[in-house]
Amino acid sequence: MKTFSIVVPVYYNELNLPETVPQLLALSSQLPEMRLELVFVDDGSGDRSLEILRDFQVRHPDCIRIVKLTRNFGSMAAIQAGLAVASGDCVGMIAADLQDPPELFLEMVAHWRNGVKAVFAVRQEREDPPLSAWFANRYYDLIRRFAIRDYPIGGFDFFLIDRQVVQEINRIHEKNTNLLTLIFWLGFRPVLIPYTRRKRRKGKSRWTLSKKLKLFIDTFVAFSYFPIQLLSLVGFLVALGAFLYGAFIFFYWLFVGIRVEGWVSTMIILTFTSGVQMTLLGILGEYLWRALDEIRRRPPYVIDEIFEQKNPLG
Repeated sequence: MKTFSIVVPVYYNELNLPETVPQLLALSSQLPEMRLELVFVDDGSGDRSLEILRDFQVRHPDCIRIVKLTRNFGSMAAIQAGLAVASGDCVGMIAADLQDPPELFLEMVAHWRNGVKAVFAVRQEREDPPLSAWFANRYYDLIRRFAIRDYPIGGFDFFLIDRQVVQEINRIHEKNTNLLTLIFWLGFRPVLIPYTRRKRRKGKSRWTLSKKLKLFIDTFVAFSYFPIQLLSLVGFLVALGAFLYGAFIFFYWLFVGIRVEGWVSTMIILTFTSGVQMTLLGILGEYLWRALDEIRRRPPYVIDEIFEQKNPLG
């Protein structure tokens, strides 16, 4: 019997889990020829999420596994931990807040049975606030323009992948990256399923602006040479502008005989070039600290404990 694993990163989801877990468990009856394995990764939650998961595990010991991380490592690290623990022949990933419809896994599994190794549920529409949806769409537009040309419009974080893809991800162990983009980058020809991402009904999202900005930077540093190429272009343009301005001043001083006052213009140029230099150094710094982080070989996550119960009657 084939095993279908579902990885669910959990971070302050105590209000969602009483609905999320039963809906995922219901997939077992709709896929009777497959064994269902639910892998919940507690990413350092400070609420009752772990307690709720343990209660469900007592009632469903054969299909629920819980991975407890030592602290909050972030959603990408939590997904990595779940993929490392999941034993399924195919592995799906879904958020714990039910903004993505679990029943869509049935269609994903059908594609997998036909030999597809990657199935991505692509957000065609969003029930998110207009401003949030606009920024998300611009983010994916930038990825398509400057990083990965054929990246799915609207992006995805709800997917199903084959065991071969899981093994490739587990082998990479890359930090400070966008794991979803990395899965797409591997090159397995995916099937894209459009859907409408639902509005969050319960709880408060912990996907803060700072985390969104970090993911944005991680994606571009990991998958695009555009920031480095921009450094060279800006440096060349600033140097060219400085040369032309210097030639202009020298020409007027030599042939026209004007008096070069220049204090205001000099200060403007100094402040402008200083700002450009600091910006360029900041971009270089992003690459350097990520290189340092990789050299240190620190793990992207640390597992405190894996809770798994076997049914004594099974």
